[in-house]
Order: sequence, then C-alpha cells, then structure tokens
Amino acid sequence: MKYSWEEFARKMGVEPQILENKEARLLKEFVMDLKFPTHCQGCQGLDLSNPNPVHHPSYELTPACNHDCIFCYSNVAVKLGKVPKPGYYGWENPKAITVSQYGEPLLSKRIVEVNRMLRERFPEARLDLQTNGSLLTEELWEKLDFDIVMISLDAATREKHMKITNADTFDAVVNALRIVGTDKSVRSVVRTIFMPGINDEDIPKIAELAASLGIDEMMLQPLTIHELNVERLKKAGLDFERAGSVRELLKTAMEAKKYIDVRISGCQLAIYRTMDPLTLFSARRVARDVVPLVKRGREEF
Repeated sequence: MKYSWEEFARKMGVEPQILENKEARLLKEFVMDLKFPTHCQGCQGLDLSNPNPVHHPSYELTPACNHDCIFCYSNVAVKLGKVPKPGYYGWENPKAITVSQYGEPLLSKRIVEVNRMLRERFPEARLDLQTNGSLLTEELWEKLDFDIVMISLDAATREKHMKITNADTFDAVVNALRIVGTDKSVRSVVRTIFMPGINDEDIPKIAELAASLGIDEMMLQPLTIHELNVERLKKAGLDFERAGSVRELLKTAMEAKKYIDVRISGCQLAIYRTMDPLTLFSARRVARDVVPLVKRGREEF
C-alpha cells in the first residue's frame, strides 16, 4: 500500500512537520509561489496527464550558429546528423510558435520574411523568438514583430561568456538585452542554463544585470548533459553531482529572484509542485541524453 508522506508520518505517530527540515519547507513554499515561464504557457508539458507531451511548434531557419556553447544540444544534433531541416514543425491553430529551437535564427536572411509569414498565417498564435542576441541591432529590431523575445546569457562577464560560448560577443548580447528591455510592447526574457561549478555564482549577477536593462523575466533552465558535450563540460569545471540536484537549482533561483522575476522550466516546475517538501529537498533530475529529437512533424505551407 502506498502512502503520502503526511499519511506515513502520522501512521508512525509523528507530525509531518517535525520530520520536514526548514530548508525543505522553504523550497516547497518557493516552488508553489513560482510562476510558469511566459514561454511555457500553453505548452503540453504543463499537463502531467499527457503521456507524450511535445514542445510548442517551431519554425527552424538554420542549424548554423555563431556561438559554440559547451552545453549546446543543437551542436550535438548537427554532429550526429539529426538536426531538423528548415521549415515549420507543428500543426494548425498553434497557441505559440518558437523561432527557433535549433541554430541562431538571426543568422538567416529570411528572419524578417518568415516572421511576417508566420504572423499572417497564424494571426492568433503567440510568436516567440529564441536567440543568442549577438546579432540583434536596432535596425533589425524595428523590422521584427514578436510577442516574446528570449535572449540567452549564461555568464556575467566577458571572460566567462567567452569560456562558455567560444565567442567574444558579451557586449553585443548585453546590447540586445537593452534593445528589447526598453521595448515594452514585448515580453523580454533572459534565458540562462544552470551549470554549477561553471556559472552558478554568475546567475544572480545575470539577473541583476538583466533587471537593470529592463528585462521582464529570467527563465532559468536545468542543464541536460548530452554525451558529446561531457568532456567539454568537465574541462570547464561542471559539478556533475550538483547539476542533477533540484535543491541546488532552486537555491540558485532563490538568489536570482532577489533581482528579477525568475522562473524555472515549466515542465519541471509542474512536477516539482507535486512533490512533498522532503522529496523535493532530495530529488535529483535525470539529465543525460544522447541527441535531442523533434517529435513534431514538418508541415509544408
């Protein structure tokens, strides 16, 4: 017979709160208070009754990127020949479309054309731009029309940014955050990957920097370790033990929340909310993969 934690404690003659340490209770309160990332709203992953959820539809423009991030799943897909071809991956009447989940969309000369085409074809859909931000200029921004802009930043200094991305583009990314942060017609998000031992101390500083530039939200995501990236992550100093700890992720999110509206990946948050405090305190995330695969079909317009 299975018992909930509360039922088990009472069966043993102990009040549940006595067996829960203070940090566990604080983690639980923090999780219940967190909001789902704006980008995740409407995603199938928030419905835990769905046995096979898929991400929002996406429009893929190019597998190319001017960054070479040590954790990148897109790089892995390219190396293994699993990267999706350019095009729309989704269905009719989507709630949201991401441009894009692979490569750097601003490298494509078709970004403005595709943006306009999606607006016309799916007028009711929310359009989310996912970019590393290094190629965003004022001139280009005036031609784009998105509802959410997610800009990746995983370091608080130029030197650490170069270590993670293998590109000297920190100032350009900060400028992109400034561009979208001052435009209140869009929801601006800094997207950060939790890599303890590499950037955990940077994350609150990234949050403070982003908030100072007018960014609305930090989307803090746990790291998925792909096999082809293991040696690069090890060389960079990743603490593999802490990378899988839900507690460590949440503690870092707490620090970042002092500066900005921080949110963690929606599908993860949906699961964490179902956990009792002690389970949440000790939970570990299975964060290993070989290659990411798109589970949505490619549709011809």
